[in-house]
Amino acid sequence: MFEKEATLFEKSVPGRRAVGEFEDENQELKQSPIPNTQLRKGEVEGFPELSEVDIMRHYTRISMWNYFVDANFYPLGSCTMKYNPRSNEKIAALPKLLHSHPAQPDSQVQGSLELLWSAQEMLAILSGMRAVSLQPAAGAQGELCALLMFAAYHRDAGQGKERNIILIPDSAHGTNPASAALAGFEVQPFASGTSGLIDLDNVRKAIEKAGSGRVAGAMVTNPNTLGFFEPQIFQVSELLHQIGALLYIDGANFNAILGRTDFGSMGADAVHFNLHKTFAAPHGGGGPGSGPVAVSEKLIPFLPGPVVQREKDGSFVRYQPEKSIGKVKSFFGNFSVIMKALAYIRTMGRQHIPEISERAVLNANYIKKRLSPYLHNPYPGANLHEVVFSDSELKKEFGITALDIAKALLDYGFHAPTIYFPLIVSGALMIEPTETESRETLDAFCDAVIAIIEKGKKEKGSLAAHPATSVIGRLDETVAARQPVLRWSNR
Repeated sequence: MFEKEATLFEKSVPGRRAVGEFEDENQELKQSPIPNTQLRKGEVEGFPELSEVDIMRHYTRISMWNYFVDANFYPLGSCTMKYNPRSNEKIAALPKLLHSHPAQPDSQVQGSLELLWSAQEMLAILSGMRAVSLQPAAGAQGELCALLMFAAYHRDAGQGKERNIILIPDSAHGTNPASAALAGFEVQPFASGTSGLIDLDNVRKAIEKAGSGRVAGAMVTNPNTLGFFEPQIFQVSELLHQIGALLYIDGANFNAILGRTDFGSMGADAVHFNLHKTFAAPHGGGGPGSGPVAVSEKLIPFLPGPVVQREKDGSFVRYQPEKSIGKVKSFFGNFSVIMKALAYIRTMGRQHIPEISERAVLNANYIKKRLSPYLHNPYPGANLHEVVFSDSELKKEFGITALDIAKALLDYGFHAPTIYFPLIVSGALMIEPTETESRETLDAFCDAVIAIIEKGKKEKGSLAAHPATSVIGRLDETVAARQPVLRWSNR
């Protein structure tokens, strides 16, 4: 049981200091380089006053409340929260990489440029695309880049004003509509079929409704948020290209098909990767992201730059594509994340990369098999990297909700899966185990879920007491969202 930790303001003692003031015979050292007119006059009020040991112990204690993938299983669906090999961290921190500066002339950073070029080439090969920009700093920014290139492509063809609609199925990632809107497009959603897969008739109806001359493209997540591969993706690509539109594929779930198939063969014109997910660089609170974007031949001139090019003499130079949409991030994006991903790709090699998706799919289907007798599976198709259950039957018969299961899992030592997404599943629990988890870990997680459900069935309403081991307990999400307390007050 965690004990409540007082805030630094509550622990504050007037006059207590973490660092003392020392007299120095050399008075020049005490002179501030800041002009006197800019210096604060008098004491600073309103800040907590504590000793160094009090501060260190406070932050060390609350840091141990965090849940992190190095310590425990993190089954967030559609987020690929997997363990990051420490060797990648060491490689990215090599002094000659760590201390090189992107503003140095190309002649002084040939090693760094060669590694960036290698990352571009390897991502292009793995994805089946023609060229890659490493600039985007996250998956959502990679999406936005793709849509900005779509807009630039249509403008260049003299159709910038007419082609202003992006088609998006309801099985796509939630950021897709936002990215399309930010790029200036009108979003037109369309429903998936009853199997949870894209229905070609619905695509045709969506094109007809929008008007073929107004469709700029479509955004499809493949594999989709239900964990299914979209077998109609090839026909979707053909339908779009026949009317002069483009296809973007959200590659956030690349983890499920890595080394097995590629986006180029699906007819994609643009795709983004999440290096911080698929290629094992830290994700979420663990570090910055990276969302490179890859394109087909027709979009190469519009890539955000700079990108790295290999010259005939073997040297490497940075250059800006002819009709580039411009910078979306300084220099080449998050360099250290790219280096970690490159290290991961080279460590796995061509021989072992397919094992990533193989084991990710195996683990997801193992969880599906174990939990299907206890949780409703509204779309029982062939799953890849993740499985989505529904609380609908448990809620109807026993009053057990996805939120109850998620909160109770904290008391069993596990982070909750993604809940209430995708929206096409009522009371969704989206579970993605990733390839880095052992069978023992998966069994322990499944045992915990089953125990929680059995408890909720036997003792109706008992799950509302969870989490019991949390410092705060169960929050009222509605109040927290609508009336957030963002600053401390002693009143």
